[in-house]
Amino acid sequence: MSQKILIVGAGFAGVWGALGAARVLDRAGATARDIDITLISPKPELQIRPRMYESEPHLMFAPLLPLLGAVGVNYVEGSVDEIAVRDKTVRMTAASGETRTLSYDRLLLTSGSELSRPSIPGLTEYAFSVDCMEDASALEEHLEELAKLQDSSARNTVAVVGCGFTGIEIATELPKRMRAIFGPDAAIKVIVVGSQADIGPDLGPNPRPFVAEAFGSLGIEAVLGSSVVSVDASGVRTASGAHIEAHTVVWAGGMRASTLAAQVSSRLDPLGRVEVAPDLRVEEAPGVFVAGDVARVRSDDEGHYALMSCQHAMVMGKFGGHNVAADLLGASTLAYSQPFYATCLDLGEWGAIYSEGWDRQIKLTHAEGKARKQMINTQWIYPPAPNHADALAAGDPLASFG
Repeated sequence: MSQKILIVGAGFAGVWGALGAARVLDRAGATARDIDITLISPKPELQIRPRMYESEPHLMFAPLLPLLGAVGVNYVEGSVDEIAVRDKTVRMTAASGETRTLSYDRLLLTSGSELSRPSIPGLTEYAFSVDCMEDASALEEHLEELAKLQDSSARNTVAVVGCGFTGIEIATELPKRMRAIFGPDAAIKVIVVGSQADIGPDLGPNPRPFVAEAFGSLGIEAVLGSSVVSVDASGVRTASGAHIEAHTVVWAGGMRASTLAAQVSSRLDPLGRVEVAPDLRVEEAPGVFVAGDVARVRSDDEGHYALMSCQHAMVMGKFGGHNVAADLLGASTLAYSQPFYATCLDLGEWGAIYSEGWDRQIKLTHAEGKARKQMINTQWIYPPAPNHADALAAGDPLASFG
């Protein structure tokens, strides 16, 4: 009877995890002949989530079946609802509604994260987001429908709630997108609303002057220091009592790990991520490894922890895939390590900021930064070519550092 590796989730960690596991089995040859790798996700595609703030989000995906086929990874379409770590099984629901139970010998959980949506009145009914392709497409369709309405200040105004990375990128991209939809002469207004005192509170001091310059150049306003307490069809109201009139509200209020994380461990951080061992295993759930946005793990020897980002998910996925396969074969696992960290923040028509290091030392700005961002978004974060050699090479965790 064959042994089974299950990978739950086809985000960046899941895709590169599948390649990492396939690489180990390929190198083991006949020893691994009776081990199957299966990837489970709702669709056989990688949604390029970091690009959902751009126009035409429905095009931001990469098909996975040719890539998985090139390395001998099986694909099962469906959503995992329950993980039974004692029985080593998962229960999943297919698109048809049929439920199935699959067993595993090793599990790599890469179910990712989702936008945090607190119980603010009207948030679910009236706010849009760019959390996934479906959400981003709904926002784009909404803006196109607004173009049919009479020109007005409320029609031409978007309130972006959240002043972090996602909020900044969608806010700085919106003026160009809205002019393309409403016309070049429309009086576009984008207002970023945040409860923090600064734009980009997690970015640190180095990028902030450039963000402020971009906001000024693009005419973006910032309303800071007061949280949003309600959303309705006419706009948002803040805790200070101010009402911002806008026919469009975009919620960018932070992320939380997939709820499946709580099914494999009770040791969760405030973001819902599993506290894992250096090799990404869950010590209280034998045979389970976790990677990507659902894992809390140190990325270097300086005490930095991996962030919820494709940058960390891709590399962590390679380690996770390598380790589930190595562990099943009785080989040594690898401690996850990713000492290099860079940040590239898109700022719309102004350009972009590229920085390196956790203290975010600025390396490129304006057009040069934009060129780097476009390289990242259109090439570096896409899966490799669907051929055996390239796909397996992309799964090597140690090649991440050259």
